[in-house]
Amino acid sequence: MKYELEVEKRVRTGKGVARQLRRQGKIPGVLYGEGKSEFVAMDHKIARNLVISQLGHTGLLTVRISGAQERIAVLQDHQIDPITGAILHVDLYEVSMKKPIRVKVPVTIIGEVPVGVKEGGILHQPMRELHIECLPAQIPDHIEINASEFGIGQGVHIKEVEAPAGVKILDDQDLMVVHIAAKMSEAKLESLLAREAGEVVAPIATVEKAKVEGVVAPAAAAAPDSKAKESKK
Repeated sequence: MKYELEVEKRVRTGKGVARQLRRQGKIPGVLYGEGKSEFVAMDHKIARNLVISQLGHTGLLTVRISGAQERIAVLQDHQIDPITGAILHVDLYEVSMKKPIRVKVPVTIIGEVPVGVKEGGILHQPMRELHIECLPAQIPDHIEINASEFGIGQGVHIKEVEAPAGVKILDDQDLMVVHIAAKMSEAKLESLLAREAGEVVAPIATVEKAKVEGVVAPAAAAAPDSKAKESKK
């Protein structure tokens, strides 16, 4: 599925130019491909829709640059302000329809409520995205896994996932994608928390005991050595 993207070519670059573009409601970007790069800018609403939509991440982008031929690209990367959440920059990568590319696609769980969940289990999905390789025209919007028949303790590994025709999954074949785990009893949870608390306290107690017995020298004892090193500089 394709996503149409209107951009304009820009000549000037730099942080000052990027800030000026953002003040004008535009987002700076770069289109990479065939050993070269072109600086572009796009409306901030278009950039935001591209970044937050799953299609923008997994689909092909028909990039229309003012005064130039259409290009087919994918969203390679983007930068977001950690405080405001505003999009700061977008990187696009031009692709050849005849050469395989590597992208990430989401995993979608389909079917009815799993048997194991009905029995009191909990559905866990350790992997929500899969790394794949295929021709650009074969990029799926997502990869489906039907978990309806999974009982408690059952699931599916990468090697058991049925990928669409022409799609190769690159992740470790032994990784678990989704499984149904038994619900932990309150007694087992309390026991686990108590054991973890004991593991934290034990090392501290061992160090304190060593200091008392003189096995571990106090931190102050190392101070003269530090001063000696400084005096040699």
